[in-house]
This record gives sequence, C-alpha cells and structure tokens, in this order.
Amino acid sequence: MRGRRGFSVLKGGRLKRAACLLCVNLLLMSLLPACAAEVPYDPYQPQNLDPDHLTCTSAILIEADTGEVIFEKNADATIYPASTTKIMTTYLGLLLNDPDRIVTVSPAAVDVPSDSSVIPISIGEQVRLEDLMYATMLMSGNDGANAIAEAVGGNIFNFVNLMNNAAQSFGCTGTHFANPHGYHDENHYSTARDMCTIARIAMQNEGFRDIVSQATYVMPEDNIFSQRTLTTNNQFLNNTNIDTYYADGIGIKTGNTRAAGYCYIGAARRSGVTLISCVFHASSDSARYTDTIKLMDYGFTQFKGVSIRDLYRDNPKVVDIAQYALDDSGLGKLTLALNLLSSEGSDTIVVSAQNRDYLTHHLSDITITEYTRGFTAPVTTGEVMGTMTYYNSLGEATVYELVATRSIERRERIAPTLDEIAAYSENDPNPFPRFTFEFALLYIALPLLAVYILFRLIRGLFRRKPRKKKKLGSMEPQNRFYR
Repeated sequence: MRGRRGFSVLKGGRLKRAACLLCVNLLLMSLLPACAAEVPYDPYQPQNLDPDHLTCTSAILIEADTGEVIFEKNADATIYPASTTKIMTTYLGLLLNDPDRIVTVSPAAVDVPSDSSVIPISIGEQVRLEDLMYATMLMSGNDGANAIAEAVGGNIFNFVNLMNNAAQSFGCTGTHFANPHGYHDENHYSTARDMCTIARIAMQNEGFRDIVSQATYVMPEDNIFSQRTLTTNNQFLNNTNIDTYYADGIGIKTGNTRAAGYCYIGAARRSGVTLISCVFHASSDSARYTDTIKLMDYGFTQFKGVSIRDLYRDNPKVVDIAQYALDDSGLGKLTLALNLLSSEGSDTIVVSAQNRDYLTHHLSDITITEYTRGFTAPVTTGEVMGTMTYYNSLGEATVYELVATRSIERRERIAPTLDEIAAYSENDPNPFPRFTFEFALLYIALPLLAVYILFRLIRGLFRRKPRKKKKLGSMEPQNRFYR
C-alpha cells in the first residue's frame, strides 16, 4: 500500500509539473504574435508601415490625382478638425469672391476667444482679400477666418451654411462645421477621410496651392499696419528643423486644440506623384509631422510617376518593312525611336508598380498612333515613320515622332510599287512618253489590230447570203418505214 501510495504521489507531482510547463508554453505562444506585431518602425524600410507606427488616433493617405486611398487608420472615426477647418474657409474665399477686393475688418471678425491664434488684424483695417487669406493660412488666424467669412457670406452664420453645403456636395458624410476657423465646438466635427477629400479639392485650385506652399509672406502696408513679414508655423515647410521638414512638402495646414490634439493635413510631390495625408490627434507637436513623413515615405514606395517616354523605352514599337534586301541582318524588322515633337503639358502618369507593367505593354490604350509612310524599303536612319500623341487628364497634348533607328536597303530586281510608279511619272521631265518597242506595241499595233478585226466583222455581215427555203412538197420522207 505504501508503495502504491508513494507511486501515486510521485505520479501526481509529475502531472502538476507538466501542467505548469504547458501553461507557461501556452502563455509564451500567446505573447509571441503580440511581440511580432510591435516591430519598430524602420525609416529605411518605409514600405513596411504599420498603423501602430503612427502616434495619431486617425489618419489617411491618398494619391491626389485619382483620390485613391493608399493607407488609413480609423479614417472614419469622428474627430475635431481644429484649424484645418481654414482649408475650407480659404478655398471658398478664393472660389466665391474677388481676391483683389478690399475688406474692411468688422468688430465681429476680431471677436474671438482670448486663447485663439490671430494674425492679428484690427477693427476698421482695410486689407485686400488675397492678403487676408495668405495671412490667415500662415498665421492660422481665427480673426482672419472670420473676416473672410463675412466678406464671402455677408456674415459668419451664412458662411458656415455655405461650408456645410459645400462639404455635402463634396461627398463628406461625417462633417459638420459650426464656425469658419475650427475653435472647439461640440457641433464642429469631421473625419480624416472627409477632411482629406476637402483638402484634395482645394489643392486643385492654383491660387490655393500657392498660398499653402509659402513659408513666409510679406503683408503690404494698409491704413493701420505698416508692411509686415509673416512666417508660417507649419514646420513641414521649415527647413531649419530636420526632424519635421520634408523636402518634397508643398503644404498645407496645422491644427491644435485640447480636444482635437495635434493635427496636420499635408501634401507632398515627388516625380510627378502628389500625395495628401491627414493626421489627427497625434501625441505631440513634432509627432504630427513625423507621422506625416512616415505616411508620405510609404506612399512614394507605392506609386511612381512615369512619362510616356519611360513606358515606351521599355517596350518600343517594332514594324516589319517589306521588300527588304536579302542580306538585311534584321530581316526587315525596324525598331522605332520616340522623339518629342511638341508638348502642351506634362506627359507624366502616376501608376502603381503593377499598373506600370500593364501600361508598358498596353501603351496603345492611352495614345494615338498615326503612320505617315508605308512600311516598304528603302528606309533611312532618322526617317520619320509616324507620330504618337498622348492627352493628359487636362486634355493637353504631347506629340512624339516615331523615327527609324536604322537604314534598310531595298531588294534588287523587284517590281516597282504603285506609289513608286506614280512618283516616277510625276517627276519625269518629258511630258511625252519615250518611243520604245513597248510603246509601239501598246499604242500602235494594238489599235490597228482592233480596227482590222472590226472591219472584217462589218464586211462579213454585208456579204452573207440568205438561206433558201425548202418547199414542203419536195420534202422526202426521212423514215424508211414511211408508206
């Protein structure tokens, strides 16, 4: 019994140890995926961006030309847009009013909370609307946003209605504005996706792009202030801070309130590709820029700008030339080079890696090719064989010449083509044909022969004798059995 009892105790201890080891292993296995997901961000491998690498709570990245979403993190969550609201305000100011209009600042325009960011402007100041928009965006002035709103809408209330109507027409379903500047209000909210849509539309306006790309602006002298130089607080464009500056950056707007956190809507352009990103509620002032830089670097690994010439170079046109010389090493195959003839705009196309391969082999889907001569030898190096035309999204044409890259000799002792015969006839200085045996045969003998045949036919008709009719009585039976 003791032996049995001792054995059972020993067995039970082993079971307990095994169970403990199993629990530890299961715990470690459950922790491994979590650890694997927390791989630190590598700036040398920006294509491996993970949502957890961003400090912000909501973000989105799009390709500006098409609006295609490249990356997102809680993009449809409700956020407070803070001063990024001024993107809509400035865009509507450009769209609905004359930039050269002189605006007189009202008491309502400068009536902003004491902790607001301001240009500043003063009551009764007369300032050009375009100068007001530059100052509002660079200094993030709430007073300037109010002045723009009054100039466009007549009063702030009407302008806010315009903002909401515009957002709805843009397809923004999660946005409602309560003021033109973004100072915190529970009824003033949006989403990263909606704000990116608004920014994309605004960036299509040349005047807006110019405003948001400026790091400094000289505010002209007016009836109250002397000339002032304004400097933006947008560190994305400030090359004195290497941690937040982005060399390819082209704007656009910061935002910050206690409820909104640190926000930034940015735009960057590289090799013909334009990206727009939105970062909301980042962990710090610098983090909103570093988050934006991570998004931009990721986006530029996903999209490339290529020209028509780049695509053509990878898959040039090759045509077959007829009647080539028998000793031609290329057997009449002729590769055509592409030379720029004229251009009304950019020929750069924004494509992803897989789309580039497709366009390389289907370039004819987006271009128009017209050949100006036949594919018949002889061909001379540099000879223009035709044209290729590309129309960009703005309808601007870029025209290229298709040029022979080598000479191809004509085969000897071969019948001339109709085109060659026609060209020879047109260039013959003798207006009358030369007298040759062929000429005599075609133009003398044949007509005489035709006349002779016609004469014989006519003569035969007149000399023909009429047939004699046989009498019925004289007919003899043809059947031997006739009686």
